[in-house]
Amino acid sequence: MKKLQLTLITIFISTLAHAQITIPSPSPEGSVYSKVGLTDVTIDYFRPKVRGRKIFGSGEDALLPYGALWRTGAGNGSILTLSTDAKVANMLVDAGKYLILTIPEKNEWTFILYSDLFIDGANLSGNYKEENVVLKTTVKASKTAEEVQSLTFQISDISDDNTSANIEFNWSNVSFKIPIEVSFDEAVLKDIEAYTVVEPINYIKAARYYYTYNKDLDQALEWVNKYLALEGHDTHFWYLYLKAQILAKQGKKQEAIETANRSIELAKRSSRGDLGYIKRNKEIIESLK
Repeated sequence: MKKLQLTLITIFISTLAHAQITIPSPSPEGSVYSKVGLTDVTIDYFRPKVRGRKIFGSGEDALLPYGALWRTGAGNGSILTLSTDAKVANMLVDAGKYLILTIPEKNEWTFILYSDLFIDGANLSGNYKEENVVLKTTVKASKTAEEVQSLTFQISDISDDNTSANIEFNWSNVSFKIPIEVSFDEAVLKDIEAYTVVEPINYIKAARYYYTYNKDLDQALEWVNKYLALEGHDTHFWYLYLKAQILAKQGKKQEAIETANRSIELAKRSSRGDLGYIKRNKEIIESLK
């Protein structure tokens, strides 16, 4: 009996020792993610708040004085993760995780990607080592229209061709952007080579990629024709429309018009309806007159 009582007491004390009250953090965790091209770009960070304080500036009343190295954000800092190699501020950066360090100034900031994710923030300048600097650049800082209460990162301004974007910082009255560029041609071309022979629909995916990004249109047309030549595929009017698009971009007006008309004819016969392709093909024909 005594042994049972001791066991129960031990369990009770252990439970009390590990019991914790959960309360909101004054600098809550945040995360921003976007795919740029084929690259996953993620920033995990802690979001300090202004709370009526002077954040950046000169003098003792500034929380983060000009010229001082800052492990950007609260808590353990802000971590940028790249799933592939990319250019950041026009410098090649390998895929991986990097701590974001900054040095605030009045008109421009120093932006640093640092390989030691766990550098001690209590003595940051003393622990900082140039050998761990992966990237260091300066960037123009601008004033925000309104005060931003919580530190905010964004992946903004993604280009139409998905090859570039900006890492955007906003806090207090300061905003700046760091450009990022990605390349995905090599990866896409490897996939095209490997998978078009495995699954015919990949001919269409490859052709659409070449059409969209203004690559070799002769090759794009060849891939579409290979797909349409397969048994039963010559009635796929939605892919005949893609063929008409490619022919039009090549300047082959008559062939494009004939292909668009063929697509319209098949779309009219479809038991599922034309799926909007009659209108799209007519727009191609009209643009070539």
